[in-house]
Amino acid sequence: MATKEIDRRRHLLLTGTSAAEPYTSPQQGGGETRLPPVDPAHHGNALKKQLERVRKDLIARDTRHDAIAVEARRGVYLEFASASGFDLALQSLEDRRAGVELAATRTQTGVTYATVYVPSGQLGYFEKKVEEYLTKTTKKSGNPKNKPLIESIAEIRLAVLEGFWTDDPALFPPAGKTICWEVWLRGEGDDLLARFREYAQKVKLQVGDEQLRFPDRLIVLAYGTREQMTGSIELLDVIAELRLAKEVPTSFVRMNVIEQEGWAKELKDRITAPSPDAPAVCIVDTGLNAGHPLLEPALRKGDLHAYDPSWGVHDDDGHGTGMAGIALHGDLAEALLSSSPVALTHRLESVKILHKGAANPPKLYGAITAEGVARAEIAAPQRKRAISMAITATDFRDRGQPSSWSAEIDKLCSGMDDDNPRLFVVSAGNIRVAPGMDYRSRNESEGIHDPGQAWNALTVGAYTERTRITEPVFNGWSPIARPGDLSPSSTTSCIWQSQWPIKPEIVMEGGNMALSPDGKDADFPDSLSLLTTHYQPFVKLFTVTGETSAASAGASRVGAVIWAQYPDFWPETIRALLVHTAEWTPRMREEITATRSRRRDMEHLLRCFGFGVPNLERALWSAGNALTLVVQDELRPFERDKSNEMRLHTLPWPKQALLDLSSVEVELRVTLSYFIEPNPARRGWERRHRYASHGLRFAVQKANEEPDDLRKRVNKAARDGDETIDSGDAGWLLGPTLREKGSVHHDRWKGTAADLASRKSIAVCPVIGWWRERHQLGRWKKAARYALIVSIRTPETGVDIYEPVANQVKIATAVPI
Repeated sequence: MATKEIDRRRHLLLTGTSAAEPYTSPQQGGGETRLPPVDPAHHGNALKKQLERVRKDLIARDTRHDAIAVEARRGVYLEFASASGFDLALQSLEDRRAGVELAATRTQTGVTYATVYVPSGQLGYFEKKVEEYLTKTTKKSGNPKNKPLIESIAEIRLAVLEGFWTDDPALFPPAGKTICWEVWLRGEGDDLLARFREYAQKVKLQVGDEQLRFPDRLIVLAYGTREQMTGSIELLDVIAELRLAKEVPTSFVRMNVIEQEGWAKELKDRITAPSPDAPAVCIVDTGLNAGHPLLEPALRKGDLHAYDPSWGVHDDDGHGTGMAGIALHGDLAEALLSSSPVALTHRLESVKILHKGAANPPKLYGAITAEGVARAEIAAPQRKRAISMAITATDFRDRGQPSSWSAEIDKLCSGMDDDNPRLFVVSAGNIRVAPGMDYRSRNESEGIHDPGQAWNALTVGAYTERTRITEPVFNGWSPIARPGDLSPSSTTSCIWQSQWPIKPEIVMEGGNMALSPDGKDADFPDSLSLLTTHYQPFVKLFTVTGETSAASAGASRVGAVIWAQYPDFWPETIRALLVHTAEWTPRMREEITATRSRRRDMEHLLRCFGFGVPNLERALWSAGNALTLVVQDELRPFERDKSNEMRLHTLPWPKQALLDLSSVEVELRVTLSYFIEPNPARRGWERRHRYASHGLRFAVQKANEEPDDLRKRVNKAARDGDETIDSGDAGWLLGPTLREKGSVHHDRWKGTAADLASRKSIAVCPVIGWWRERHQLGRWKKAARYALIVSIRTPETGVDIYEPVANQVKIATAVPI
C-alpha cells in the first residue's frame, strides 16, 4: 500500500499588514489606595511627632561621627510602614524634583514597608505634607489635603539596615555572621561604584569584581558582617537595597553509563555536518569536550569558550557535554536505533561558567552569564543562536519576583544595551524527590528556580512519557509519574502571585523516576532517562541524563531546528512558535476538574505545564488544512508620558474557503511575543515602578464586528465619546485575564468556520510600563518590536485554506506599495 505523502508547506511570513494609528488606552488607571480608618487630627499629629523624633535621631547619630563624615552625607533614608492589611501610597512617596526617591519596598506579616531616600535638607518635604494634611482641605472633596498619602502611613522612622533588606526576612544575617551581600546601589555611574568601594574599604568590606547595571541601579557583591555594613554613614548613603547573593550548585548528578561504542561509529557514518553559517545552540554550562565523535561534526575549535580562560574550555564535570548531546541530537537512543541519514541543521557552541573543584565563591551570575555570551558573540557575531542554560540557583525564594540574574537575562534578550535581541532557553530547576513523598504536591509547592522567572526567556519544565522499566536490578519497581505527567523533579510557578508570568511556558521530555516495592527508595533507571554523550569519550561514549536540564536542552534544539528552516525569523518569533504549537497531554488536561472554578483550573494547568509540549512538525510546516501566518512588526508605544500608537493588522484570509466549511468546527490560535526591558529594583511593581518597560496586548475582530468596531473597542482615541463598547467574545480558551501575563501571550479560539471567516483584523496595543512612567530616563523614544503568529486548523475535509492565502501573499509581494 502506498504511503500517503506528507503535506508540508512553508509558513507565510507577511509584510505590510498593518498601519499605525494614534492610540489612547481605554483603561482609566489603577484604583485608589485602600485606606485604614483614622482620626485625622490624632493621626496627623502622631506622624508629626514621629518626624520630630527622626530629626532628633539624626542629630544624635551625626554627633557620633566626625565632622567630615557628616559633611559627606548627602541624605538620609526614612522607613515608612503601612497599617497591617493595608498598602502604602507608593507613588506618592517619591518626588523626583525634590530628589526624594523610593528606594525599596517589602511586605512582611501584612505590613508594607518602604525605604525612601531623602536628600540632605529635604526632611521638610514630608513635614510639609503632614502639616498640609492637618490644616488644609481640597476644594473638590473637602477631604484633608494629601489624604491618600498621609492616611496610608502608620509609622515613620529612620531606616536601619533591615529596611534595605528586600529578601526573605529569615535570611537576614545575625550579628557577627559574614555573608555575601548582593548590594543594589542607588544610581549607575562609575563614580558611584568608586565611592562605594572607597567607603567599603574603610570598614573592611570585600567588594567583588563583577557588576550589573540597570536603570537607576548598579549591583555588586560585598563580603562582610551587618556590623561592617552599618559602620559607615557614607556607605549607607549610596545603597538602595540589600539581598542575599545567590548560590549555584557546582556538582551534578552522575548518571549510569551505557556502553555501546559500535553504535556510535555507525551513527557517525550517517551524519552530515551542518553548514558553517547554520544557527547554533550555545551551551552555557560546565564546558564541552569536543573530542566526542558524535559532537565533532557540529563543532569548531573557536566556538568553545570559558568565562575565566584559566579554567580551560574542556568539561571536567560532564553536565555540559551531556546537554550538548541532547541539544544536537535529542535523545540519542532514537538516532542510534534508526538507520536513516542524519542531516544536522544547526551547530554547537559552549561557554563554561562553572569550574569543577573547590566551591566557587558567590558571584554575580548575571554578570558571568553576560560575559560568557559576549565571548560567543565576538567569535561568531553574525550567527543566530539559541542560548541554552540548564544551571539554576539552589533556591526559589524569589517566588516570581525578578532577581539580578533573571533581570540580566531579560536585559540580554531585549538587546537593551546593544540592540541585539537574543533567544534564551533556561531550565525551570529541579526538586529533590524523596521516597514516600507526594511528588505532585512537592512540584506545586517548590517554585521555579532563579533565573527561570525571567520574562523574556523561554523557561522549560520537564514532563515524561517514560514508564517502562527494563533493568533486572529494578524488578518490581514502579514508575513514579504517570505517562504525560510532570517529571517527578520538575518545579512550577503554582506558589507565585498571579501577576507574575506563566512559567514554565513549555515542557519537554525529562525522564521519570522509579520507586522501590517497599516505597523506601527512589532512583533513576537508565530506561526512564534520556541517552546522551559522555564527557570522557576515550573511556565511555554514552551516559544518561534527564530532569529539567535535559528538557531545556531539548527545547533549545527545537528552536535551532526552526531557525535553520526560517533564518529570517526573530528570536521573539522562535519563542512564539514553540509556545504556539504546544499541546497538553490527556493527563495534563485532567487538571481541569469539576471541583474548582474553570479559571482557577486553567491557571493551575498553565503554572504546572505552561502551554504543553511543542510540536516540531507544526512549528516547521503549514499544510492544506493548517495555515500559519507570521508577522514581525514594531510600534512606538509611548510619547513621553502618554500612550502613542497601536497597530491594526489586516491579514490575508481564506474567507471563501471558511464559508465553504460553514458549520465545521475550526481552531484559531494567536500568539504575541515581545521582549521587555527590565527595571528590577524592588520599589514595588505598581504604577511608576513597574518592572517591565512596556506591555503589548492583542485583540481579535469578532464575528459581528467591522474593523472600525474593533478599533473603537480597544482604542479610546477612536471612540468619539463612546465609552461602553462590550469586549466580550465567546470561544476563547483563556481570555484576557489569563493570557496577558509576562511578555508572551497565547490563546486559542474554537468555533464554526463561518464565524471565523470575518475575523481577519487583529489589533496590537501598548500598555503602560516604566518607559512611560520613568520618562526622564528617555527610553520612551524607543520602538517596541513584536512577533504575531496566527494559525487556523481545520479537520481534513479536502478544503484547502492555505493556497488562497498563499496566492494573496504572492500578489501582494509582487506589487510594490
